[in-house]
Amino acid sequence: MKKIIVTLLIIVIIVSAFVGWKIFGPTVHAPEGKFFYIRTGSNYSTVTSSLLNDKIISGGAWFNLVAKQLKYKIIKPGKYQVKKGMSLFELVRMLKNGRQTPVDLTIIKFRTKEEFSRRINKEFETDSLQMISFLNNPDSLQHYGLDTSTWAFAIVPDTYTYFWNSTPTKIFSKLEAASQKFWSDERKQKASEHGLTPIQAYTLASIIEEETNRKEDKGKIASVYINRVAKGMPLQADPTVKFAMRDFGLKRIYEKYLSWPSPYNTYINKGLPPGPICTPSPETLDEVLNSPKTDYIYFVADSDLNGGSVFTSTYEEHLKYAKLYQQALDKQDSIRKARQNNQ
Repeated sequence: MKKIIVTLLIIVIIVSAFVGWKIFGPTVHAPEGKFFYIRTGSNYSTVTSSLLNDKIISGGAWFNLVAKQLKYKIIKPGKYQVKKGMSLFELVRMLKNGRQTPVDLTIIKFRTKEEFSRRINKEFETDSLQMISFLNNPDSLQHYGLDTSTWAFAIVPDTYTYFWNSTPTKIFSKLEAASQKFWSDERKQKASEHGLTPIQAYTLASIIEEETNRKEDKGKIASVYINRVAKGMPLQADPTVKFAMRDFGLKRIYEKYLSWPSPYNTYINKGLPPGPICTPSPETLDEVLNSPKTDYIYFVADSDLNGGSVFTSTYEEHLKYAKLYQQALDKQDSIRKARQNNQ
C-alpha cells in the first residue's frame, strides 16, 4: 500500500511538473520578426490559427486551456512583441491586456502624399490607399483648417509614438496637435512680421529645405523670396519646378523645364505655390521666421560648388555670378564625361 501511495505521489508530481512546464515554462517561440500582429476584426479562432501558423505555439489545446482560465475572450488588435522564452501564461495575459508594443514614426522629410502614405503602410496596419484617401479627402482635412494642397502643414518632422492599429485619423490628428503646439504665439508673431501666415511660412520653408543644407544661407534665401513676394516678382525657385515635374532627381534645371504647366511652378506663377513641397525641418522653419531684413533680390550657387550661395541686390551682379556658376557646372560635366570615356 505504501508503495502504491508513493508511486501515485510521484505520478502526481510528474504530471504537475509537466502541466506547470506547459503553462509557465519557456514553451513559446519568438517569430522570425519578433512581433505577432492581430489585425482589426480578428476573432479568437483567427488569433489561434495565426499563432500556430507562425509556430509561436506548438499546439492549440494548451493555449485554449490557459485562455479559458484567464478568460481571454475580447480580442484586442495590435502589434505584440513575443520574446524568446516567454510562457503561455505570459503570452495569453499580454494579449488579453492588450499590451502592445508602441510604434515610433520618425519623420525627416516627405515630399508627396504618396511618399508619406507608403511610409504609413510600412509602419502601421493602415495601408497606403487608406492614408492617401484620407489626405485626398477635403472633408477629412477641413476639420484641421487644411486642404489637399496644404496637408503637409500638419507635419513638423520629429518622432511620434503610436499603436500599430492607429487609424489614418488618429495618425494625422496626433501630428496636427504637435504642429499646433509648435506654432506658438511667438512663432506666429514672427511670421506676421514678415507678412506671412504660418502656412505661408511653412510653404516658404519647404522650398528652402529643398534649396540648401547650409544653415547660414537659409535665412538669407528666405529674405530673397520674401522681398520678391513684396515686389510682386515670381519666386523662380528651382525646387518648385522639380516638384511640379515630380522629378526629384534633377541635378540641373534647364530652360526647357521652366514652362512646365503647374500651379507649383514659380517661374510661371507669382507668389508662393498652393502648398508646401516637402515637410521642412523645425530648424529650417525657425531660420525662415528669424530671417534677416535684406535688400537681396537674387541668389545663385557659388561657382566654387561648395554648396553655398552668392546673394545680390541687382540683376547685373546676379548675371555675373550666374555665368560663373554655369561655367563651373559645364566644366564639371566635361570632366565627368572625359572620365567616362576613358573607362
